[in-house]
Formats: sequence, C-alpha cells, structure tokens
Amino acid sequence: MWNPSQYLQYADHRHRPFVDLVARVDLDAPRRIVDLGCGPGNSTRLLSDRWPDAALDALDSSAEMVSAARRNGLAAEQGDVRDWTPAEDTDVVVSNALLQWVPEHRELLAAWARALPRGAVIAVQMPGNFGAPSHRALREVAGSAPWVDRLPVGLLRHDDAVDDPSDYATLLAAHGCAVDAWETTYVHRLTGTDPVLDWMRGTALTPVFDALDDDGQRAFEAELAARLREAYPAGPDGVTLFPFRRVFCVATVGAASGATDLAG
Repeated sequence: MWNPSQYLQYADHRHRPFVDLVARVDLDAPRRIVDLGCGPGNSTRLLSDRWPDAALDALDSSAEMVSAARRNGLAAEQGDVRDWTPAEDTDVVVSNALLQWVPEHRELLAAWARALPRGAVIAVQMPGNFGAPSHRALREVAGSAPWVDRLPVGLLRHDDAVDDPSDYATLLAAHGCAVDAWETTYVHRLTGTDPVLDWMRGTALTPVFDALDDDGQRAFEAELAARLREAYPAGPDGVTLFPFRRVFCVATVGAASGATDLAG
C-alpha cells in the first residue's frame, strides 16, 4: 500500500526529474497525453498546464494514489501498466519513476514504440540508484536474521532493475525511434532526523512494510536507520547530502535518422 502523504514529504525533490523529463518533449499540440504511474497527481498537472488543449489520461496501480490524484482534480484510473495499450490519438506517453518496478518494462517500451502513431513521444524516467549505499543497506538488512525468513524471496530490486541510458537508446532505436537518452545525479539536501530513511519510507520500503506487521516495521527501520546514518552522515550544518542517480529516455516514434542522440 502506497502512502501519498509520505511520498509527498519530498515532493519538490521528486518533482524536479519530472520537469526535466517533460522539458525534452518537443511537441506543440499533442492530441492525447497519458501519464502512466501518475501517483498523487501533483506532477501530472504540469502536463495539463503545458498542453491545455490535449486530452489527459492518468493511470496508477495504487488505489491510494488514484484517490489522491482524483482529489487533485485528475480523472485518474486504477490499472496495471502492463495491461495498458495506447489509444489511436495518443501522442505523448509519460512514465516517471514507475518502470523500475516492472521487470518486463523493456518489452513494454518496445510494444509502445510499435503501437504508437508516427511522431508520438515516449518520455521515461527511472531511478538508477539501486547500487547506491541506501539500497545496499536495505538489501543487507533484508538478507540478515530474522528478516531473511520473514520477507518473500525476490522482494527487493537489484542493480539490474534499470539499464544504462545507452541500453534504452539502443532498444528504442531498433524500433525506429529517434532517441534522446541521458542520466543525471541529483544531490538532494535533506534535513531532519534520519531524512534518507524518511525518503525511503515513501518508495523503496513500501514492499517491506507490506510484508511486516507494525512491530516488524519498527524493528526493521531501526536496523536500517543505523546503517543509513553511517552511509549518509549529516554535515556540520545539519544537512544530509543524498546523491540520487536517475535515467532518462525520450523517444520519438518512427523518426529514426540512423543515429541516436546520447546526451551526457
């Protein structure tokens, strides 16, 4: 179960990659825009602000997130991205911080490139930080006693959850797309007690919490918090620096000119 309030605790930090992603979509008047994994809808509003005349669809698998998005004025629907297919007039597909949860997302990207009309744009952003100290610490705690016997096998993601930008450029270029792919490491300045743990409560810890009762959640958090404080110590000013790598890909369907654009 997703907690929109917890997720939005760092809304400004989480919104910035969405802004950077959508800024690279070079279309003036798309007919229909789809936000796959819309979450609570706070970022989705950027799409309607930029293209007010376009039809806007929003989808999320979480009932809690869909309810929050509807409170934000979106006609959001609950559904699995693996079951989604584009309507004939879909000109922009945005997926921000969703596909890292979907092991078969590479096949989905290829299927969208085949199904969308020529000139449509697929804009995707995924966290690429699964080798970071935060996720290594999470896996280490989950793999230790007593948690290894209490958490399902395969619950947590590893480095191979998301590929490098060049891999997505190669994949989508093979399906006739002109591709702009890049990565960015944001250095977030976080304050408060255990801010990296607070960040992870809104995302990476969600499947762990789903598998544990309240006492188990508190005990797991206590172990993880100690490791995170060591990996991400607060500075003299009380600010914790949290580097966060993200992978971006913007692909224009049917526009390949024989080369991909890899932005550094």
